[in-house]
Amino acid sequence: MPGTDIGIDLGTANVRIYLHGKGVVLHEPAVAAVDLDSEEVIATGSEAYQMLGRTCERVQVVHPLVNGVISDYDLAQNILSVYMKKVGGSAVFMPRVVVSVPCVITEVQKRAVVDAISSTGVRRICLIEEPVAAAIGAGVDIAKPHGVFVVDVGCGTTDMAVMSLAGIAVSQSVQTAGDAFDDSIIRYVRRKYGLIIGKRMAEQAKIEAGCVSPQQEVYTCRVKGRNALTGLPQWVDVTGAELMETLLEPAMDIVRAVQNTLEMTPPELMGDIYEDGLYLTGGSARLRGFDTLLHKETRVPVMVPEEPENCVVVGAGKATRFIDDMENKQYGILNPLSAAY
Repeated sequence: MPGTDIGIDLGTANVRIYLHGKGVVLHEPAVAAVDLDSEEVIATGSEAYQMLGRTCERVQVVHPLVNGVISDYDLAQNILSVYMKKVGGSAVFMPRVVVSVPCVITEVQKRAVVDAISSTGVRRICLIEEPVAAAIGAGVDIAKPHGVFVVDVGCGTTDMAVMSLAGIAVSQSVQTAGDAFDDSIIRYVRRKYGLIIGKRMAEQAKIEAGCVSPQQEVYTCRVKGRNALTGLPQWVDVTGAELMETLLEPAMDIVRAVQNTLEMTPPELMGDIYEDGLYLTGGSARLRGFDTLLHKETRVPVMVPEEPENCVVVGAGKATRFIDDMENKQYGILNPLSAAY
């Protein structure tokens, strides 16, 4: 185990860790439950996620990452140390790490990510932009002088980039992603049915019945919550066609951002994209009809990899082979890693 290289996808909703030679070994929610009286962390990951919306007055469930960056440094550090211990076990674990970051991120936000991970006892940390990692994870060769367009729809942000020669030519990041879809469902159910539901219920409805283009099959989800007028428990059955009305708005925000990115793309790279299409990755890539909507609005073929939610962490894991090249610059080797610490 000592000396192993690992890739980390530090997402708003989930933390995933890829171990070289073993694949994705950890997939846990990026949440922590805190005792407000003692200010101690009482649970992390799946255990804390089960408490979401079900806590008492003295316990609070916190997301230490917002829109892909660290908002609560101490909690993020605590969560990472717990997860690294799970991966490393009791052995002395001093790995080299490649961690994904949004393509639009400040130096202060980068430093927060680096400091949080370095505190867990790693030897070296390299950063890679999320769209670059997603492209590598989707099995695309980005080292050629050929345009590759990746749209990574996460939980907090949607990162998109046109890449060529292992680097980014044009990129954009918008804060419309999985969370925006959930919030849209919460507002819709309250407006139409007078029913107040939580984020977990909204996410479940999105997974079970959500779509952004007409589907042949009829999907239905039962949502449960509290009646806004009486305060009593209530449930309603919501269909995919109903959810499409409300999910289309945030989906079109992402589509417009994709169109803007295409407008900024150099003509030669645009020709490659028109021929090869774009790659749609991230957890929200599984939203029914999203690829169809993108294709209809951009006229570009859209491909969704087999496991779109794991593309970033797999790409970060595969990019660990470039860590040595950050120090030993060799002629003819183009490095997708953006920085080393």
